[in-house]
Amino acid sequence: MPDLKELLSPFGLAAPALEVRGITHDSRQVEPGYVFVAVPGVPLPSRKPLDGHDFIHEAIRRGAVAVVGTRQLELPVPYLRVEDSRAALADLSAAFFGYPGRRLELFGVTGSKGKTTVAVLLHHLLQSAEPPAGRLSTVGVRVGEEELLLPGHFTTPEAPAVQALLHRFVQAGCRRAVLEVSSHALALERVRGLTYAVGVFTNLYEDHLDLHGSMERYFAEKRKLLERSSFAVVNSDNPWTKTLAQRPQTWTYGRAGHWRAERLREEAGGLRFMVVSPLGRFPVELPMLGRFNAENALAAMAAAARAGLSVEKMQEALASFPGVPGRMQLIQQEPFRVVVDFAHTGASLEAVLRTLRPTTRGRLVVVIGAAGNQDPSRRTGIGQVAAQLADYAIFTEEDHRNEPLEAILKAMAEAHGDPKRHALIPDRRTAIHYAIAQAQPGDTLLFSGKGHERTLERGDQALPWNEVEEVRRALGL
Repeated sequence: MPDLKELLSPFGLAAPALEVRGITHDSRQVEPGYVFVAVPGVPLPSRKPLDGHDFIHEAIRRGAVAVVGTRQLELPVPYLRVEDSRAALADLSAAFFGYPGRRLELFGVTGSKGKTTVAVLLHHLLQSAEPPAGRLSTVGVRVGEEELLLPGHFTTPEAPAVQALLHRFVQAGCRRAVLEVSSHALALERVRGLTYAVGVFTNLYEDHLDLHGSMERYFAEKRKLLERSSFAVVNSDNPWTKTLAQRPQTWTYGRAGHWRAERLREEAGGLRFMVVSPLGRFPVELPMLGRFNAENALAAMAAAARAGLSVEKMQEALASFPGVPGRMQLIQQEPFRVVVDFAHTGASLEAVLRTLRPTTRGRLVVVIGAAGNQDPSRRTGIGQVAAQLADYAIFTEEDHRNEPLEAILKAMAEAHGDPKRHALIPDRRTAIHYAIAQAQPGDTLLFSGKGHERTLERGDQALPWNEVEEVRRALGL
C-alpha cells in the first residue's frame, strides 16, 4: 500500500511519508491513519443532503492523517483541495489498492430491469469455465463460490468499497469479475477509472428521475458503461437501447437481435428454448421461471461468448444454474413447487403471480407481509392482488419496524376481503412452516417480500434472516 507521500504526490501536494491505512468519505469509519475525503451530499427533492465538509474536524479527531475537499481550508493535517471530491475519492481508492481493476477482465451490467439476473447468470457462466470469478451485485458479493454480504442496500457501493472488493478478487486469484453497475454509480463516480471487456445494457425504463432529472440524462449516465467497454451487448427491443445497435463492436439480443430465443417452452421447472446466435443454433435448458428470463440468459450468453466460452460449456452451465438469490428462485419442484422472490409491492406481486399461474397444477399460495414506516398503500395493494390472483394468502411480518405489526396485518386482511382464503400469522418462521404443512401435490408456494435480504427488522432490531435457508429447513432439505 502506498504511503501518504506517494498517494498525494500525483495531485501535486507534498506530504510526509506517513502510513495510510484506508480511504473513506464517511467520518464514522475514520481510524488512525485514514485519509478522509469530504464529499458533498446528493441533492434530492425528498431530503436535504449532508456535506462531508461539515465532518472534517470529527474525522481529524478520529485520527485522519490527511483530508481532501473542495473548499479553501487551513487544517492541522495535510489538505488537498480538488475540483471534484467524488472523482478524487475514486482515484485515491484505486491508487491505495494498487489499481486492482487493471488486473481483472471486467464485465459490467447496467439497465433498469434485469441487470441483477444477467450479472448473476454471467458470473455463473464465467465461474463454471474458469474459477474463481468475482461478482458484485445487488444480491451480494461472490468470490468464486464464497458469498460475502455487504451492509446497506446499494447496487454498487462507494468507490472505496468497490476498489477493496476488486482487490479481494485479485488476492483470491480471480482473473475475471462481473460488476452490476447502477446509474448512481456512474453519475457519482463510484466506478470511475474502470474499463470493461464487455458492457451489457439491458433496457431503460422511467426510474431514478429524482437524481437524474430526465430520461435523457438517465440514459446518458447508463450509456457511460458502454463508452468504457471494448465490446457491448444491448437489448434490440427496448426503445432506448436499440438506438445503440449500430455502435461498432456490438451484439444485440432480443426479438430482432443477433441473439434470439425461439420455440420457447415454459414448464413448471423452468425454460426450454432454441438459441439463434452468431455461434449457431443450439438448445438450452434453464431452471428459471418466467419467460422474460430467456432474454436475460441471452444477454449473459452473449457476454460469456465474447469471453471465449463454447456453446457446450454454456449449455452445461445454464442447465445447472441454481437461480438468482431470492429472485424467482426455485427451491423445490415436486411434490409441490416452492419459490422465493423479492416482490414486495402490489405491482411486483401481480407480475410474479401471473408468471406462476400458467404452470401451477394445484393451488397458488402466497406468504407475504408489508414493511412498516413506508407508504401504507403498499399493504392495501398487496392484499388486493393476493385476493385476485392467489388461491390462498398467508399474511405475515416483513420489517414492520416501529409500526404495530397487528395494524399492518389487519390492513392487508381488510384489503383482501375473504377470510376463507387468507390467514394471519405474525411470526414469519411460523408462517413458512404453516404454508409447507398445508401444501398439497401440484401446489405452488410463493414466499415473497424478503428475497435476498439478510435481516428482518422488528422494532429497533435488525435480526439475521435468510429466507431461502428458512424455507429449505422447513422443507427438510
